[in-house]
Amino acid sequence: MLDRAARPMVSLVDKYLPDPYLFVLILSLLTFIAAMVFEGHGPMAVIEMWGDGFWNLLTFSMQMLLVLVTGFMLASTPFVRGILNRVAALASTPGQAIVLVTFVALIASWINWGFGLVVGALFAKALARQVRVHYPLLIASAYSGFIVWHGGLAGSIPLVIATDGHFTADVIGVIGTGETIFAFFNLGIIVALFIVVPLVNRMMLPSEEHSTFVDPAVLDDEPDTRVSIQRPADHLENSRILAWLMGFSGLAFIFQYFIDGGGLNLNIVNFMFLFLAIILHQTPKRLLDSLHEAVKGGSGIVIQFPFYAGIMSVMTASGLAASISSGFVSMATAESLPFWSFISAGLVNIFVPSGGGQWAVQAPVMLPAAQELGASIPRVAMAVAWGDAWTNLLQPFWALPVLAIAGLKAKDIMGYCLMLLIITGVIISVGLTWL
Repeated sequence: MLDRAARPMVSLVDKYLPDPYLFVLILSLLTFIAAMVFEGHGPMAVIEMWGDGFWNLLTFSMQMLLVLVTGFMLASTPFVRGILNRVAALASTPGQAIVLVTFVALIASWINWGFGLVVGALFAKALARQVRVHYPLLIASAYSGFIVWHGGLAGSIPLVIATDGHFTADVIGVIGTGETIFAFFNLGIIVALFIVVPLVNRMMLPSEEHSTFVDPAVLDDEPDTRVSIQRPADHLENSRILAWLMGFSGLAFIFQYFIDGGGLNLNIVNFMFLFLAIILHQTPKRLLDSLHEAVKGGSGIVIQFPFYAGIMSVMTASGLAASISSGFVSMATAESLPFWSFISAGLVNIFVPSGGGQWAVQAPVMLPAAQELGASIPRVAMAVAWGDAWTNLLQPFWALPVLAIAGLKAKDIMGYCLMLLIITGVIISVGLTWL
């Protein structure tokens, strides 16, 4: 049933969803127009907001590029490839492959969103090398696990409000993760999604005649381990001692970091991926060969993220994001505020695809409304977090690393993600309102 229901969505997205670069250009123009029409700003004022914020995501862009590059380098080591292939061998049918990759992606994303994006995509490729399965749905399933990240251990909003001195501490104080990440309503949503998302993905699996398969040879990125010594510098490039000295120095730092109470974040995930890759590739030459292959898929991140930074700047500086949030809040009661917070956050996320950035925009609107209506502040905060995670299924911003690893375009997977958007939206709404 879901396969038949998903086909029109897949066809619609395939025909009309532009390349993510064109998507961000169109989104930029729509944001300009909305800021002028609804907020009354002049054209040059809007252009200045856009230009002032255009480079605000440079650090984050480099982090995301490194998620792709370091994750690819680690996965291309013989050791990690062997693990992925052995786990992938647990699936012998297309249906099992879809369910297995969804579970792995959900677990990894709940632990850390950057970890989940890379592990899900790389594991999907390992499965595709062993099982003949509809490849676009397999990659969509790997990406679908990302839905749980903001309700998980690395959720930026619940971690922010649990930190002493956060920017809204004078309004709401410090709210521990026991009231957000580990609250009954949030854990209920997580459990429901762990059950429903794999089942939905499995039920969207088309018959063989409607499936698109990929040649396993195309996915075979087995590194060249041959050693050629023709000049003195080649001895250094193939030196295990040099690689291991630096690699184990990195591992020593990681060990001390966690001993000192450090937690998972994007920088430490990239650091672990990089230095594990240095050790497991054994020589600098093998690492550099892997790096050469890894960077080929990073062009989308490099060119598109600055445009999203510009959009975010216009949405924030013009007051457009706050107006969207206020419009939904005006319809709310104490009981319905979490639901409307979730919906408004989902809409704002299309234009501001950043959990922390979105909270900075919406918190000044949502928190006073929650206090005035007597609504649960932790629940409202998590509603914004879930809204941010929810429409990532529709927004290709976060899918870029996955698509680069998989070698697909956004239109190949977004039809399936659209079906998941509808179903998960109902689940999350019910959990936020009635659990």
